Formats: sequence, structure tokens, C-alpha cells
Amino acid sequence: MMLPGRIAAFLLLAAVAHGGQPEPPGQVKDGKVVHEAYLFAHMMHGDYGRLYYSVSLDGLHWRSLNQGRRVFEEYRGHADISLGHDGRFYLVGNRNDSAPDINFWVSEDLVTWTRHSDVTPNLKATPGYENALQRIGAPKLFYDRDGSQYILTWHTPHQEGTREDPERYWASQRTLYLTSKDLKTFSDPPRRLFPWDMATIDVIIRKQGDRYFAIIKDERYPTLDWVTGKTIRISSAPGLFGPWTEPSAPVSPNFREAPTLIPSPDGTAWYLYYEQYPGVSYGLSVSADLGGPWYQISGYTFYADWDKYSLPAKVRHGCMLPITRAQYDRLVETFGLGDGKDGSGQSGGSSIK
Repeated sequence: MMLPGRIAAFLLLAAVAHGGQPEPPGQVKDGKVVHEAYLFAHMMHGDYGRLYYSVSLDGLHWRSLNQGRRVFEEYRGHADISLGHDGRFYLVGNRNDSAPDINFWVSEDLVTWTRHSDVTPNLKATPGYENALQRIGAPKLFYDRDGSQYILTWHTPHQEGTREDPERYWASQRTLYLTSKDLKTFSDPPRRLFPWDMATIDVIIRKQGDRYFAIIKDERYPTLDWVTGKTIRISSAPGLFGPWTEPSAPVSPNFREAPTLIPSPDGTAWYLYYEQYPGVSYGLSVSADLGGPWYQISGYTFYADWDKYSLPAKVRHGCMLPITRAQYDRLVETFGLGDGKDGSGQSGGSSIK
């Protein structure tokens, strides 16, 4: 049945209006490309703690590699990759949260990984944190070029959960760290990164200008007494070890975790992704400055006019990082672009042995 002319015109105008909404900032138009491509190293819903790859040319639209299969069978952990002191890539993980050691691999090309080292933090020796439990959650790695050192962070609780109060365990998480020049020899003992008595997990550290930024998950459960719980917040400091400001207001809704950050292709904006757990979707906040203000981009709605970014189905947390177009091409050549389910997949490369 034909629609009345006014209704048809209204629907057409609505579609045009939606499609014409502003695009996210930071995309290259006529200017210089600063960041050519991106890698997302992540786990998958249903295969927690294993390593998968997705890639993007614009930092907004992502496609999986290797037909949605693992890319490195040896790896366990919450993937985090840092470009290191010698121009190689370093990958950090751990076998599980109760394992005492943190593990590192190294790669020249993001394709072939070899074991580099291990470290076993002496958790009980942490000053002011003598009741630390033997738990190491989500190790993260940042190489500070100005200080020529790595900082390795993770979260460790100091209280067991109970049947009546399982959240007590999560509310007792604190962020600890070690430093290293080469990821072979490490400082000792571990130390607390932040002075505040607040639960923090999934911390990543980045630098903008002469200031350091810690992007954290506020791990308290949200209540009327703690409305910022389970959100992504940001603290900053003049030095790698502080003094850190009080965390900002949330830059995400509640029940978000595992933040990961990339600069936009033209270098004028920051894209901050975070997972809505457990494995439901990804959100994206954007800012011209790590100190904010931040606003959220529309996506994961499965309506093309509204989705300004997209990720493969069932991706879970890991890390995103800028790569060169040559590195992108090597990854696509090795593994194949696409998940093999939507007609976009190629034959795919075999998993790394």
C-alpha cells in the first residue's frame, strides 16, 4: 500500500537527518594521516583469556582476523601490548588470577610471539598492603619513553568475598605496580599506585604532553552512597607515580570495564572504548583532551544510520594500539580479513605455533 505523500516525505527526511548526523571527530579529511591503522588484541565471549585479533583503518570500524579463530595458542590473560624500548612489541598476560607469576612475550611484527620473561611479585611485601591476597588481575604494561622505563600494573584484593557479600572481594581491589628497564629485571617490592581508599581495576596509563593519565574502572558496586561504581574514570598526575588527582566524574555509564584508548587517525582526538559486561557490547567516548570533557558516540545499535562505530560480535576486552599500514597489511596477509561468517572472510592464516 502506498503511503500518503506527507508521511513518506517525513520518513525520507527523518532518514536523511539521521544519516546526516555529525561524524565522530578525528577522522582524516584533507589533512595529514597521523595514525594509519589499528590493532585490537582481545578475548572472545565464550573463550575467556585467549588471544584474538581485529583491525581497523579508521579506529571506528573493526573487522576480525583469522576467521574469528585464536591467533596465538600459548597466550593466557587479558591482552595488553606495549611498543617497547627497543622498537619491539611486548605482550603481557597471566595464566589465571591465582597464578603467582606474570608472563611476557615479544614480537617484531605482531605475528610471531616468543616468550621473553616472567616475574613473580612478592604481594605480601607491598608496603601498607600486607594483607594482600594471592591474586593478580589483568596485568597492564606502559612504556614511559621520557623515563626510559616500563610500569607494570595489576589489581590485587585484600578481602575474600562471602556468600552474603560477594562484592566485598571486588571492593577490596587495589592497583599495584612494578617497574623495569627491560622486562627482565624488576623493582621490588610491589607498591600501591594510588593513595585513595577506593577500589580500582583495569588501570591503563597514558601520557599527553607533560602529564600522565590513569584510566581506571571504579570497582565499587553502584549504590546511592557510591553512584560512580562500576564506571570508567580518569585521574592525572605530573609524574608517573603521582601525585594523582582524585578520579574524575564517570566518562561511561555504570557497569563498564576494561578501558582501552587510541588516538584518532588525524591525531586531534582520543577514542576511549570500554566494555559493557558481561560481553554485551562496547561503548565509545571521545575527547580532544585526556582531561576531558568526554562525550559518548552512538554505536552498537545495529541501525546503520545511528552506528558511528562497529566491532565484531562477541569481542571482549583487551587492548587497542596504533600500527602502521605495513603492519596492518602484514596481519591481513597472514591471517585473512573477516570472520568467515558474513562473506567478508578470506581463507585466513593458520594459528601461530
